[in-house]
Amino acid sequence: MTTVTPTPARRTTLHRRIRLIVAFTIVYNVIEAVVAITAGSLASSAALIGFGLDSSIEVLSAAAVAWQFTRRDPERWEKPTLRVIAVAFFALAIYVIASSALSLLSGDRPAHSTVGLVLTALSVVIMPLVSLAERRAGHEIGSATAVADSKQTLICTYLSAAVLIGLALNSLFGWWWADAVAGLVIAIFAVREGVEAWKGDACATSVGMILEDGHDQEHDHDHDR
Repeated sequence: MTTVTPTPARRTTLHRRIRLIVAFTIVYNVIEAVVAITAGSLASSAALIGFGLDSSIEVLSAAAVAWQFTRRDPERWEKPTLRVIAVAFFALAIYVIASSALSLLSGDRPAHSTVGLVLTALSVVIMPLVSLAERRAGHEIGSATAVADSKQTLICTYLSAAVLIGLALNSLFGWWWADAVAGLVIAIFAVREGVEAWKGDACATSVGMILEDGHDQEHDHDHDR
């Protein structure tokens, strides 16, 4: 398969697009975190509080990518930014596992939360679109960090769906344990994606690294002559 290298003008456009996407992600998740933690505290819902804290982790991941793409040469910052995203995945997994286990062991029964249901439903609709837009731009420009961050957003979408289902089942049938069980499944995916991001395997290879390696090889070949 032939890889088409974006023109300088196209790369500038893609850089701008990624900055706009992560800026939206940061603003949305800050609002989401405040609303979710407040609603979770009022309803004594560990799932909603965890959802709000997860939104804070998503802000960290998006901020790392935003910082990278304000650099003059974003491709050179791929590895450290991927490490930040990996840590965000691991932190998310640790918190979800801990909160889900505590919820199951304590048998806490959260109250009905209309705000929580509406908030998580909105996230299930909005976040996949944000993830898709960032993933497409990341693949086109060859940015592993943008692709990894889009995966972080997608996992947060799965978590939104899990919390939504858990809240709904609790409200309709009194199944207080449903969201905790779903959270444990999400944590497994988060660990897997964190390992891939740490190793730099995010389904994208930095175009800048490819070009730099090719230039170095050509230079070495000329030098040998």
